[in-house]
Amino acid sequence: MNALLEAGTTLLGYSALLIPGLLLLGVCFWLARSDRDPLLRIMVLILGFILIRDAMTPTGLWEFGLVDGVVPWLRMTDDPLVLVAFGLGSLMLVLATLRDRSLKDLVHWGSFDIRTIGLGILGGVLAAAPILALSAGAPIQERGGEVAPGILPALLFMALAGNLGEEVFFRGYLQGRLEQAMPAMRAALLSAVLFAACHAFLATTVTDVGWPLLAFTLWEGLICAFLRLRWGVIPAAIAHGLAIFLLSSGLF
Repeated sequence: MNALLEAGTTLLGYSALLIPGLLLLGVCFWLARSDRDPLLRIMVLILGFILIRDAMTPTGLWEFGLVDGVVPWLRMTDDPLVLVAFGLGSLMLVLATLRDRSLKDLVHWGSFDIRTIGLGILGGVLAAAPILALSAGAPIQERGGEVAPGILPALLFMALAGNLGEEVFFRGYLQGRLEQAMPAMRAALLSAVLFAACHAFLATTVTDVGWPLLAFTLWEGLICAFLRLRWGVIPAAIAHGLAIFLLSSGLF
């Protein structure tokens, strides 16, 4: 009961920060609902996601730092109920936005089979590998500290479900819309660069991690964008979620 109350208090305080901004963005989305071109609605959704994501920092729901001033590390909240709530919230947001037919038609999911799952796992390992390799020699206390094994299932769920929303917005809606206006390869590149650029406030004003975070998100964005280009959103979402889990789990 105490754990449930603590999680509820944390989520209530977090939600209070979001409500004014989300209300304004909701009005923007509603006013743009009749526009045949979904691009404005996509940008509103991305702005909303940035607000939801970046507000996690001042509320202590995640923490960033640097090893030797260069290699970023990440740790999530150690409350499994909060982690599960974030994952479920992301899934609900995706389902709500997919009710917009013009957005839904932009998403190329790909096949959910052994090959695409394997490609997603490979992409996640590839995305996380440079950070893990460069920080491997540092003591665990200098890269976020140990993570309790008991929260790892909730952390994995949050990483996969939470980043599904981000991938649907960037690789589903945005990259799908860009492919209508330019060659698919250029759309993938632009999707990756925009993805990294949308982490600029997180890197430079919300936190002081700086360019290493932008470099990582560009690398991760390129991997996910090209997975989406060739095989769809499913392996891109797996890659993104697994990379975040590997970086925040303290297992390596």
